[in-house]
Amino acid sequence: MLVVETIAKIRRDHLVEGKSIKAIARDRGVSRNTVRKVLRSGETAFRYERGAQPLPRLAAFRGRLEGMLAENEAKGRRERLTLMQLFEALQVEGFGGSYDAVRRFAGRWRRERGSGSSPAFVPLIFAPGEAYQFDWSHEIVVLGGVTTKVKVAHVRLCHSRMPFVRAYPRESQEMVFDAHERAFAFYRGTCTRGIYDNMKTAVDAVFVGKDRRFNRRFLQMCSHYLVEPVACTPAAGWEKGQVENQVGVVRQRLFTPRLRFATYAELNAWLLERCIQEARRRPHPELAGQTVFEVFEAERAVLVPYAGPFDSYRATVAAVSKTCLARFDHNRYSVPSCVVGRPVEIYAYAEQVVIRQDGVVVARHERRFGRGQTVYDPWHYVPVLSRKPGALRNGAPFRDWTLPGALGKVQRRLQQVADGDRQMVDVLNAVLSDGLPAVEAACAEALAGGVHSSDVILNLLARRSMPPPVANVLTPRALMLAQAPLADCARYDHLRHCHGAR
Repeated sequence: MLVVETIAKIRRDHLVEGKSIKAIARDRGVSRNTVRKVLRSGETAFRYERGAQPLPRLAAFRGRLEGMLAENEAKGRRERLTLMQLFEALQVEGFGGSYDAVRRFAGRWRRERGSGSSPAFVPLIFAPGEAYQFDWSHEIVVLGGVTTKVKVAHVRLCHSRMPFVRAYPRESQEMVFDAHERAFAFYRGTCTRGIYDNMKTAVDAVFVGKDRRFNRRFLQMCSHYLVEPVACTPAAGWEKGQVENQVGVVRQRLFTPRLRFATYAELNAWLLERCIQEARRRPHPELAGQTVFEVFEAERAVLVPYAGPFDSYRATVAAVSKTCLARFDHNRYSVPSCVVGRPVEIYAYAEQVVIRQDGVVVARHERRFGRGQTVYDPWHYVPVLSRKPGALRNGAPFRDWTLPGALGKVQRRLQQVADGDRQMVDVLNAVLSDGLPAVEAACAEALAGGVHSSDVILNLLARRSMPPPVANVLTPRALMLAQAPLADCARYDHLRHCHGAR
């Protein structure tokens, strides 16, 4: 290949000194065709491009790599393996070449199948504690043996790049609140500005430019943590490019291959641990010589101090059916029978449901996320049993209801008595008034005496609740009688005769 110095000499010989092609070829030691090519093309440099890459080590694995790339492209975007994972798979099969060889081959393989020009963006820079970004992603995991699509909340500090990831069953507002609460508790503070897309749980209306009407409850959360919310332009994901990039990186490194856990709690504990490990391992993209976690440790000092937990509920109003059930999110939750006939407020949290009436908490349940499920608390139905004691055996709330300790033993013995249901209902109603520990102790005492009748148990319970006897009052010596009075009943006969004579 001709160097640029030789090309320059050929051009000067012909265009300045007027030499012929034959003379230039003789003086410079090149062929006449080469001289003609330089002079006719007008180029000042030529570059050689090899048409075929020899690939000495990859040649034996070329077909296998092409098959792996084609199989990977056929998968869903969230299920695709990274080039590093494909390289490691080839190494297991005996490939001894470098990762760069695989990367170059994969790039050429994709270009041959056509790809347009990549979009360009302006890089952004953030001061410590200035802003964080929030976004959601959808991932596929196996929870309790069932393939489940989970919603993953992503939070990212823009200066240090410190990530926080947590999985939820929903993208609803209470999940947004819970993700912020747990992220800020982990960071031990927050930034002055939060960058979001126009998610419906935060933004009620999008106006011209950056003008937004945020949700009232969402603004309450931001006010609690002293955060100014900022919404991106619709369809402009690059305005929160860091968290968008985090979604892809987390999907490749944490959710591929498919994760398997028993519960959400185990999954989230593992995700948090992996986020910390990745932050300790990865170098910061802008601050050379420091890891992401080291920069995060320094940024913590300028974060807005953590304000404590926010009451992260989403409230809705629901009616109560005659079967003491309130419907929420396609499921039903029981309430005490005394609240039937009036509406209740349901405060939905990420992991529980709290039901209130007139500002008083009347029920708490662990939240369910399926459809058509009914969650009972048998104690809510105990007052109803006073009118229908037979429902204790066949009532849905009491199915598989296991009572603790001595109370459960009394129940099993009363099931063999003719009026055992009625007697057991009396004992259960005593729990509502006297408390479970007191009734449990009375049942234990009755069983120790060889009886299990409700009358005996209630009698023992009444004795335990009776006030203690009054202590004897000692008479002071100054008030003691010097001469004790004589008991003479004849005095009353004398008084009776005197009164009768009158």
